[in-house]
Amino acid sequence: MRRVHLLCVLAAFSLTASLNVALAQEIIDTPTHRLEEVAEGIYFATGNGALYTMSNALIIERDEDVVVVDSHITPAAGRALLDSIRVVTSKPVTTLINSHYHYDHANGVPAFGPDIEIIGHEVTYEKLTADPANEHTYLSSLQRFDNTVARLEQELENASSTQERQELQEQLEFWQAHVSAQDEIVFTPPTTTLRDTLTLYRGGREIQLHYFGRAHTGGDLAIYLPEEKIVFTGDMMLGGVSYMGDGYVTEWADTLQALKQLDFDLVLPGHGPGFSDRARIDNVQAYYTDLTEEVRRLKGLGYSAEEAATRADLRQHADTLGITQLGANLEAVQRMYDIMDGLIE
Repeated sequence: MRRVHLLCVLAAFSLTASLNVALAQEIIDTPTHRLEEVAEGIYFATGNGALYTMSNALIIERDEDVVVVDSHITPAAGRALLDSIRVVTSKPVTTLINSHYHYDHANGVPAFGPDIEIIGHEVTYEKLTADPANEHTYLSSLQRFDNTVARLEQELENASSTQERQELQEQLEFWQAHVSAQDEIVFTPPTTTLRDTLTLYRGGREIQLHYFGRAHTGGDLAIYLPEEKIVFTGDMMLGGVSYMGDGYVTEWADTLQALKQLDFDLVLPGHGPGFSDRARIDNVQAYYTDLTEEVRRLKGLGYSAEEAATRADLRQHADTLGITQLGANLEAVQRMYDIMDGLIE
């Protein structure tokens, strides 16, 4: 009888565990977002294409309030995120964490109102109180979106069928709406800053904020939930190679090595889907290390940044990162040259 009872208890425990896993993987679709419940009360928010969000966000429900990580690219996208949060909870959003200062993660902040506590790294504060409207990454995005609208207008003018015109008109209206939404942007810095670490203990959650070193920017934060073993990495760690135009490639692998000291089972990046395969971090580390060595080698041979970007051979990463062609990103290589020459600190 004792053996039968034990088997029943184990079966019940297994069923409960299975139900908890299923619950943690629930998908909630809102008019603008896909909310993946990655743990109880924790949602990985991605846009569904109804409007342009560009980046991911994280929603952390506590006993009496909600913490949000990143706010998308415009106040309109930020409002859509808030509307989606209300689908899963009526608790107020009291705290917003910036993973870093880039426009596609921090420009939705005004949607959260004047009373929101905004937490970010000191570098994020410096960038958002200096001259953010003239940051080259932000300016290049404005030009890119304007070019997209101009291209679609030209294609619509030349369209030869009703179906083609209808499809192009829908695309054009989508991007025109985004360009118009940019008019609302008010660059808003953190109200609370950290240099190394900060831990929030409140409402049944422990939320750790870690700065491990320079990587995608000079102030990337990892937002870590130790009980749930989840880390939100912003653009410091994506599923593959990140944008390097504001990065510190020579330091990036060391920063990721520090990240790996955390005990996590799930990585939620600032773009793209979450993943559990820690080997992806190893692969990206190896790429940044090899890119650093290759650029230093070519620079030492007297090649210009343009020539080095053309000649850099990283094809050893074909199997892990899909790099099959000769060359590296010119913007990244030029920045590496500038850092090596002392033009950028």
